[in-house]
Amino acid sequence: MKLATKFIHAGAEPDPSTGAIMTPIYQTSTYVQEAPGVNKGYEYARSQNPTRKALEEALAVIENGKFGLAFSSGVAATDAVIKLLSPGDEVIAANDMYGGTYRLFTKIFEKFGIRFKYVDTTNPDNIKAALTSATKLIWLETPTNPLMNITDIAAVASIAKPGKIMVCVDNTFASPYLQNPLDLGADIVMHSSTKYLGGHSDVIQGALIMNDANLREQLYFIQKSCGAVPGPMDCFLVLRGIKTLHVRMKQHCENGRKIAAWLRGNSKVSKVYWCGFEDHPGYATAKKQMLDFGGMMSFELKDNSIEAARKVLSSTSLFALAESLGGVESLINHPASMTHASIPREERIKNGLSDSLIRLSVGIEDADDLIEDLDKAIG
Repeated sequence: MKLATKFIHAGAEPDPSTGAIMTPIYQTSTYVQEAPGVNKGYEYARSQNPTRKALEEALAVIENGKFGLAFSSGVAATDAVIKLLSPGDEVIAANDMYGGTYRLFTKIFEKFGIRFKYVDTTNPDNIKAALTSATKLIWLETPTNPLMNITDIAAVASIAKPGKIMVCVDNTFASPYLQNPLDLGADIVMHSSTKYLGGHSDVIQGALIMNDANLREQLYFIQKSCGAVPGPMDCFLVLRGIKTLHVRMKQHCENGRKIAAWLRGNSKVSKVYWCGFEDHPGYATAKKQMLDFGGMMSFELKDNSIEAARKVLSSTSLFALAESLGGVESLINHPASMTHASIPREERIKNGLSDSLIRLSVGIEDADDLIEDLDKAIG
């Protein structure tokens, strides 16, 4: 099945009782049972909901997986994966990652005895060198947030497989349209469905997709027991968003290409982080494992003072200064004080995330209007 057809029809079946083409929003907390323990597959909405079930089936389809699970946020989905581990287990994670993930690892799970090692995963040898008998999970982002680093998923999976180490890939920046980590050997794919899957900045949600039935049962038990589940209206919104993912991503990519090239040609910009440049260190890997290069990028000004960055951040009109990404509208972000503020400054600087770095989520507006907006802001 071609991509466009898959995204539109994934998880979609006409409602058997009415013929409704759109999945109904089952706004119910519980279900009537025919007799004690005899039901129609649904007992209580924390355990399962028909709208959520349709979404979870759609998530599996679009990621080329067998099982999908929906959570109340991307962080809740990440939380569920780490709860597979036990005190003393080790996780190898990318040293450039979403600040909320870093906060969850360091502030919540470290105190329960789970250890985290942060390495430059763009070189698989760094992962190999960090492995110990206690390593149970490798956590990847590719492209990374916000420096757009690329990790070879297949190479990492080949390192992990002999030791039966799980590989989980945060695929939020790429989306299932551009990249399918399960096809490359990953065990779990994580999404902040808030972003490209929802696509309209109107829902908070997360997702996990996997192929292994036992792994699915373990994660479903955590989902059900801990209760970080999305409501049916949120599931409906993400189901709706998935139907247009392919057309939105094409425009995000087209606009991203134009704006990255314009930024690189701007005399006041010193560096642009976008994995679609042929001289990007991860370009060959990105081209191999991604369909296109997306609409996420970061840049630094030649005047790398925080004051100059703040002036740009406060001077756009089409690019809204806000957290998040992946919506139809363009956003501008200051990672050091916003999405990555929870990472200590010395760690950010060591990993290449400067105080003056500016991140863009390029939307699907007219690219010329977006360029004009940036031009006026940069001055």
